[in-house]
Amino acid sequence: MDNPKLFDVSRLVAIDTHVHIEPDAPDNAADEAARKYFGEAGAPRDRQGLAQYYRSRNMGCIVFSVDERLTGRPQVPNEEVIALAAEHADIMLAFASVDPTRGFEAISEARRLINAGVRGFKLHPPLMQFHANDRQAYPFYEAVAEAKLPVIFHTGHSGIGTGMRGGGGVRLKYGNPMDIDDVAVDFPDMPIIMAHPSFPWQDEAISVCLHKPQVYIDLSGWSPKYFPPNLIQYANTLLKNKVLFGSDFPLITPDRWLADFAKIAIKDEVRPLILKENAVRLLGLS
Repeated sequence: MDNPKLFDVSRLVAIDTHVHIEPDAPDNAADEAARKYFGEAGAPRDRQGLAQYYRSRNMGCIVFSVDERLTGRPQVPNEEVIALAAEHADIMLAFASVDPTRGFEAISEARRLINAGVRGFKLHPPLMQFHANDRQAYPFYEAVAEAKLPVIFHTGHSGIGTGMRGGGGVRLKYGNPMDIDDVAVDFPDMPIIMAHPSFPWQDEAISVCLHKPQVYIDLSGWSPKYFPPNLIQYANTLLKNKVLFGSDFPLITPDRWLADFAKIAIKDEVRPLILKENAVRLLGLS
């Protein structure tokens, strides 16, 4: 597509805040276990197919690939994520992923990527094997907070590793959203998105989101038909301006997510907030 118009929210029906770019590599045991857990979504796994999928549905998306070594699943280089988003700038925003426990290397990489134009960062504490409030990650947060960019943190149960021997080495404790409460206190101007319904800590996630103004929840990684009642209750009321649509593509497609979302008890006036308007405000797209 030649010279696509920059992210045009006026014509988008939704913004998917949680989209993984797949590496050009054969599936490994973690990939196979994830497919068994989530089911076969039938999503296009190539990058141009991903772009065509979202453009054909008039949806925007945040794209990224996770920097982790635990599962052996290779990261798509951040530079390639940025290049893909630039090629499809009418529908894509690039987030980078950098393991914040890597000291000066992580900080310098974060600053380089910020200068390259990333719109935020994605961290996965269970796969990166750190607590979000570990002080070794704070210099990384300082660099991101200085740029006033958002960070997406995986929270709750991990579909990656589920059913594998020893859970594939994934320690679920790193997904406790209460760790993020400390980060929100110490970096009050850094927007935070807690990814996924945070089973088994949904009440904790709601509390942190309710208490800290810059904290949001994305609804990715679960079909809406499995959302717990307390999450639906708060999404309809006190958190209606702080909940975001996310799919977890390609493991869950927007088509499946939206079909199930239409069947749950979300108020009509709240649906457009979740699907698009909250993300527009958070990301400064208006």
